Amino acid sequence: MATDTEREFRAGIVALGGRSNVGKSTLLNRLVGRKVAIVTPRPQTTRGRIMGVRTDRDAQLLILDTPGIHDSPKDLNRRMVDNARRALGEGEVILGVVEAGAKLDPRDRAALGELVKIGAPLVIVINKVDRHPRENLLPLIEELSREFPGREIVPVSALRGENLDELLATVKAMLPESPALMPEDEYTDQTERMIAAEVIREKIFLKMRQEIPFSSAVRIEKFVEETERGLKRISAVIVIERESHKGMVIGAGGRTLKEIGTAARLELEKLLDARVYLELVVRVEPNWTRDPRKMSELGL
Repeated sequence: MATDTEREFRAGIVALGGRSNVGKSTLLNRLVGRKVAIVTPRPQTTRGRIMGVRTDRDAQLLILDTPGIHDSPKDLNRRMVDNARRALGEGEVILGVVEAGAKLDPRDRAALGELVKIGAPLVIVINKVDRHPRENLLPLIEELSREFPGREIVPVSALRGENLDELLATVKAMLPESPALMPEDEYTDQTERMIAAEVIREKIFLKMRQEIPFSSAVRIEKFVEETERGLKRISAVIVIERESHKGMVIGAGGRTLKEIGTAARLELEKLLDARVYLELVVRVEPNWTRDPRKMSELGL
């Protein structure tokens, strides 16, 4: 016979949805308690479904970060949005993340409208409340209550970790009673190869300007663990679309590429808890963002 504790434990999939750049990845990292998804100030940083796992005494949340919902004629962007919609369909609870402000951004309204249609329980999360006095948020909360009646609305600051306890309590109450779905010591379903590729891509986004980050991808060609030396050897290719971008990514005397590599290596050593030897090369693959086969090869 199950004990009271076993009967009370809840577990399920929680999907984060919303437009680009509202802080979904920051919220995922904060809820998990460690870095799972890369974060940059640039929109469309997240390209695919990323899972983080939070295990508490009373519940386990399998939290899915998703690309921002947006309209674009570009093949890569459409593929990203398709990835988001598939991941959102997995959610037993959906967190619709919007940005704090005096009124609802029309892009947030459109994204929430799409999330409502999925049919799963929806919690509206107002993020970035640290940027506004609380009294200034009342019109937004009233507007959301009118347009999306019956939905829980929870203001938070993912960046500062404010009000996450209330958000967690709200979500846990919506999850089904269930044993844990993953071992409690796991925090993501990403492999170390996937983590390495994402970290390198994050450093490209943070270092480069113009359109280069959006037309770049990372392919891990070799990942060798030398256990006795506590060393991981990683060889990666930065894929770009245009020959004219290659020199910009490499930089004068290789400086830019070296800075990207150093930043990625230091981050990976923290995340992987090992010394890392990282080798980066830049390769031009014309029109890869319009080639379905190449996008699949690059995990998109």
